[in-house]
Parts: sequence; structure tokens; C-alpha cells
Amino acid sequence: AAQNVPPPLKRLPVDRADAPSPAAAELRGRLAATAESFLGIEYVWGGTSSESGFDCSGLTSAVYRLNGLDMPRSVGEQHAAGTAVGADRLTAGDLVFFAASPGGPLTHVGIYVGGGVFIHAPGRGKTVRRESLGAAYFRARFAGARSYL
Repeated sequence: AAQNVPPPLKRLPVDRADAPSPAAAELRGRLAATAESFLGIEYVWGGTSSESGFDCSGLTSAVYRLNGLDMPRSVGEQHAAGTAVGADRLTAGDLVFFAASPGGPLTHVGIYVGGGVFIHAPGRGKTVRRESLGAAYFRARFAGARSYL
């Protein structure tokens, strides 16, 4: 007697870079959650902790450090340490970099948390906040993104 067997499933080719391991996906979620936990902390030049305040690269290095990952301290070193990722392929935990003028030196960094949003320590007199990468100010200054996972 013939059994009622469904046809075999088709296997689609998968780009491994697009299929992060569950551990990497969990870590990316923790990086985003850690960044979110610092919203409202005061900007302080040279700051590297929630107690003393953060500057932009102090925030990103602290987020990584608190999740057991080494991250260089300066904007330039953080940029050099990562692997380039296109703006259309950003994933939570990637760092986004900005320049004061198009093609100019890197001056700022934030951490991407998903949905077109990043978290950063914007500058004196301000606090750690969420911003849209789509905002004209940041679009004009966007200088690339890096992944570390």
C-alpha cells in the first residue's frame, strides 16, 4: 500500500553571513539592550562609565566590554577593528560612524539597535539618546558601519 508521504522540502542556498548563529543573535540583542540601558546618561568628554558619563566611543566600548568583548577606545581604533558592513545590512550591535564633513575624518560613533535607529552620546550638554539614521543630519554625515561579530 502506498503511503501518503509529502514531497521532500526544497533546500534553498543560504549565505552563511546572513544566517547568524543563535549565540551571535543573542549577543547582538544583549548589546542593543545594554546600549538602551544607558539612555539618559550625561555626555562627558573622555567618559567611559554610567557613573562618570560617556563620550561617544566610551559608550560603545563600554557596551561591548560589559558583554565580554574587547573594543578599542577611540573612534578611529573602533573603525579599524571592525569589518565593513553596508548601511542596508546593519544588524543590532554594529557600530555606525560619522564625519563632520563628507569624506572628512571620523568624528563620531554610535551603536545600531535595529529599525533604522542607533544610540549614541551626542555631545556636551546632552545625554545618551536614540536617533534615526534616516535623519538628514546623520545621513549627510554617515561615514560607514562596522561589524565585530
